[in-house]
Amino acid sequence: MDTQQEINQRLIDLALQLGATKASIVKVANITFSADFRQLCEMNSCGLYGQCWMCPPDIGEIDQLMAQAQSFDWALVYQTIRPLEDSFDIEGMLDAGDRHNALVNNIRQHSSELPFAKMLHLGSGGCSICRRCAKRDQQPCRFPDQAVSSLEAYGVAVYELANLSGMKYINGPNTVTYFGALLFSL
Repeated sequence: MDTQQEINQRLIDLALQLGATKASIVKVANITFSADFRQLCEMNSCGLYGQCWMCPPDIGEIDQLMAQAQSFDWALVYQTIRPLEDSFDIEGMLDAGDRHNALVNNIRQHSSELPFAKMLHLGSGGCSICRRCAKRDQQPCRFPDQAVSSLEAYGVAVYELANLSGMKYINGPNTVTYFGALLFSL
Protein backbone atom coordinates (compact mmCIF):
# COMPACT_ATOMS: atom_id res chain seq x y z
CA MET A 1 0.00 0.00 0.00
CA ASP A 2 1.23 3.47 -0.89
CA THR A 3 2.03 5.97 1.83
CA GLN A 4 0.27 9.33 2.03
CA GLN A 5 3.41 11.03 0.69
CA GLU A 6 3.59 8.63 -2.28
CA ILE A 7 -0.08 9.15 -3.12
CA ASN A 8 0.35 12.92 -2.85
CA GLN A 9 3.29 12.85 -5.25
CA ARG A 10 1.43 10.56 -7.66
CA LEU A 11 -1.47 13.01 -7.74
CA ILE A 12 0.76 16.02 -8.29
CA ASP A 13 2.64 14.20 -11.06
CA LEU A 14 -0.65 13.08 -12.63
CA ALA A 15 -2.05 16.63 -12.70
CA LEU A 16 1.14 18.01 -14.23
CA GLN A 17 1.40 15.21 -16.81
CA LEU A 18 -2.21 15.80 -17.86
CA GLY A 19 -1.64 19.51 -18.43
CA ALA A 20 -1.88 21.43 -15.15
CA THR A 21 0.50 24.36 -14.91
CA LYS A 22 0.96 23.84 -11.17
CA ALA A 23 -0.32 21.37 -8.59
CA SER A 24 -0.12 21.02 -4.82
CA ILE A 25 -1.62 19.01 -1.95
CA VAL A 26 -3.23 20.81 0.99
CA LYS A 27 -5.18 19.75 4.05
CA VAL A 28 -8.89 20.40 3.59
CA ALA A 29 -9.02 21.61 7.21
CA ASN A 30 -6.87 24.59 6.10
CA ILE A 31 -9.15 25.61 3.21
CA THR A 32 -11.33 28.68 3.75
CA PHE A 33 -15.03 28.06 3.13
CA SER A 34 -17.73 30.70 3.23
CA ALA A 35 -21.38 30.79 2.24
CA ASP A 36 -20.66 34.28 0.87
CA PHE A 37 -18.94 32.75 -2.16
CA ARG A 38 -22.25 31.31 -3.28
CA GLN A 39 -23.18 34.89 -4.13
CA LEU A 40 -20.76 34.67 -7.07
CA CYS A 41 -22.98 31.94 -8.45
CA GLU A 42 -26.20 33.78 -7.65
CA MET A 43 -24.96 36.83 -9.59
CA ASN A 44 -25.05 34.50 -12.62
CA SER A 45 -21.94 35.97 -14.20
CA CYS A 46 -21.29 32.68 -16.01
CA GLY A 47 -24.92 32.31 -17.12
CA LEU A 48 -25.40 28.85 -15.58
CA TYR A 49 -27.33 29.69 -12.41
CA GLY A 50 -30.43 27.49 -12.53
CA GLN A 51 -29.34 26.11 -15.92
CA CYS A 52 -27.12 23.20 -14.80
CA TRP A 53 -27.69 20.37 -12.32
CA MET A 54 -24.22 20.91 -10.87
CA CYS A 55 -24.76 24.63 -10.25
CA PRO A 56 -26.81 26.49 -7.67
CA PRO A 57 -29.55 26.38 -6.76
CA ASP A 58 -29.90 22.77 -7.95
CA ILE A 59 -26.60 21.45 -6.55
CA GLY A 60 -27.89 21.89 -2.99
CA GLU A 61 -27.78 24.09 0.06
CA ILE A 62 -24.45 25.79 0.63
CA ASP A 63 -24.11 24.73 4.29
CA GLN A 64 -24.57 21.06 3.36
CA LEU A 65 -22.10 21.33 0.47
CA MET A 66 -19.47 23.01 2.64
CA ALA A 67 -19.92 20.30 5.30
CA GLN A 68 -19.57 17.61 2.63
CA ALA A 69 -16.34 19.18 1.30
CA GLN A 70 -14.96 19.66 4.81
CA SER A 71 -15.46 15.94 5.51
CA PHE A 72 -12.46 15.15 3.28
CA ASP A 73 -8.87 15.05 4.54
CA TRP A 74 -6.81 16.26 1.57
CA ALA A 75 -7.11 18.23 -1.63
CA LEU A 76 -5.10 18.11 -4.82
CA VAL A 77 -5.27 21.72 -5.98
CA TYR A 78 -4.23 22.46 -9.55
CA GLN A 79 -4.32 25.39 -11.90
CA THR A 80 -3.99 26.12 -15.57
CA ILE A 81 -2.59 29.39 -16.85
CA ARG A 82 -3.16 30.29 -20.49
CA PRO A 83 -1.92 33.29 -22.46
CA LEU A 84 -4.41 35.64 -24.11
CA GLU A 85 -3.94 37.97 -27.06
CA ASP A 86 -5.21 40.82 -24.89
CA SER A 87 -7.59 41.40 -21.99
CA PHE A 88 -10.57 41.33 -24.39
CA ASP A 89 -9.71 37.91 -25.89
CA ILE A 90 -13.02 36.21 -25.07
CA GLU A 91 -12.33 33.35 -27.49
CA GLY A 92 -9.01 32.70 -25.76
CA MET A 93 -10.70 32.71 -22.35
CA LEU A 94 -13.36 30.25 -23.55
CA ASP A 95 -10.73 27.99 -25.12
CA ALA A 96 -8.70 28.08 -21.91
CA GLY A 97 -11.85 27.20 -19.94
CA ASP A 98 -12.56 24.26 -22.26
CA ARG A 99 -8.97 23.01 -21.87
CA HIS A 100 -9.20 23.35 -18.09
CA ASN A 101 -12.48 21.44 -18.01
CA ALA A 102 -10.88 18.70 -20.12
CA LEU A 103 -8.10 18.53 -17.52
CA VAL A 104 -10.65 18.25 -14.70
CA ASN A 105 -12.31 15.34 -16.50
CA ASN A 106 -8.97 13.64 -17.23
CA ILE A 107 -7.90 13.91 -13.59
CA ARG A 108 -11.27 12.49 -12.56
CA GLN A 109 -10.85 9.51 -14.89
CA HIS A 110 -7.25 8.76 -13.92
CA SER A 111 -7.73 9.24 -10.18
CA SER A 112 -10.42 6.56 -10.09
CA GLU A 113 -7.56 4.03 -10.05
CA LEU A 114 -6.19 5.34 -6.75
CA PRO A 115 -7.08 3.82 -3.35
CA PHE A 116 -9.42 6.51 -2.03
CA ALA A 117 -12.17 5.81 0.46
CA LYS A 118 -14.00 8.78 -1.06
CA MET A 119 -13.33 11.68 -3.41
CA LEU A 120 -14.99 14.80 -4.78
CA HIS A 121 -13.94 16.67 -7.92
CA LEU A 122 -14.50 20.42 -8.09
CA GLY A 123 -13.71 22.56 -11.10
CA SER A 124 -14.08 26.05 -12.43
CA GLY A 125 -17.54 27.11 -13.48
CA GLY A 126 -20.36 24.72 -14.20
CA CYS A 127 -20.17 21.12 -15.34
CA SER A 128 -19.00 20.62 -18.91
CA ILE A 129 -19.61 16.90 -19.43
CA CYS A 130 -22.57 17.59 -21.73
CA ARG A 131 -22.72 20.34 -24.34
CA ARG A 132 -26.22 21.14 -23.08
CA CYS A 133 -27.18 20.21 -19.54
CA ALA A 134 -30.28 18.03 -19.29
CA LYS A 135 -31.57 20.50 -16.67
CA ARG A 136 -32.43 22.91 -19.50
CA ASP A 137 -34.82 20.30 -20.90
CA GLN A 138 -36.20 19.33 -17.46
CA GLN A 139 -34.47 15.93 -17.71
CA PRO A 140 -32.35 14.20 -15.03
CA CYS A 141 -28.56 14.43 -15.20
CA ARG A 142 -27.30 12.07 -17.91
CA PHE A 143 -23.95 11.37 -16.22
CA PRO A 144 -24.26 11.89 -12.45
CA ASP A 145 -21.10 9.85 -11.76
CA GLN A 146 -19.06 12.14 -14.03
CA ALA A 147 -20.65 15.52 -13.33
CA VAL A 148 -18.44 18.17 -11.70
CA SER A 149 -19.48 21.22 -9.71
CA SER A 150 -17.45 24.36 -9.11
CA LEU A 151 -15.26 25.32 -6.18
CA GLU A 152 -17.42 28.42 -5.61
CA ALA A 153 -20.64 26.39 -5.52
CA TYR A 154 -19.15 24.55 -2.52
CA GLY A 155 -18.16 27.82 -0.83
CA VAL A 156 -14.40 27.56 -1.46
CA ALA A 157 -12.51 30.85 -1.25
CA VAL A 158 -10.45 30.31 -4.41
CA TYR A 159 -8.14 33.30 -3.85
CA GLU A 160 -7.19 31.94 -0.41
CA LEU A 161 -6.94 28.42 -1.86
CA ALA A 162 -4.40 29.69 -4.39
CA ASN A 163 -2.30 31.24 -1.63
CA LEU A 164 -2.58 28.13 0.56
CA SER A 165 -1.37 26.04 -2.39
CA GLY A 166 1.59 28.29 -3.16
CA MET A 167 0.02 29.53 -6.40
CA LYS A 168 -0.94 32.93 -7.72
CA TYR A 169 -4.58 33.77 -8.32
CA ILE A 170 -3.68 36.36 -10.97
CA ASN A 171 -0.74 35.52 -13.20
CA GLY A 172 -0.05 38.73 -15.04
CA PRO A 173 -1.57 40.70 -17.88
CA ASN A 174 -3.00 38.87 -20.87
CA THR A 175 -3.39 35.57 -19.02
CA VAL A 176 -6.34 33.64 -17.66
CA THR A 177 -6.06 31.28 -14.70
CA TYR A 178 -8.44 28.48 -13.73
CA PHE A 179 -8.42 26.26 -10.63
CA GLY A 180 -9.65 22.79 -9.83
CA ALA A 181 -9.43 20.45 -6.86
CA LEU A 182 -9.76 16.78 -6.09
CA LEU A 183 -10.79 16.34 -2.47
CA PHE A 184 -10.00 12.89 -1.11
CA SER A 185 -9.68 10.68 1.96
CA LEU A 186 -7.80 7.42 2.14
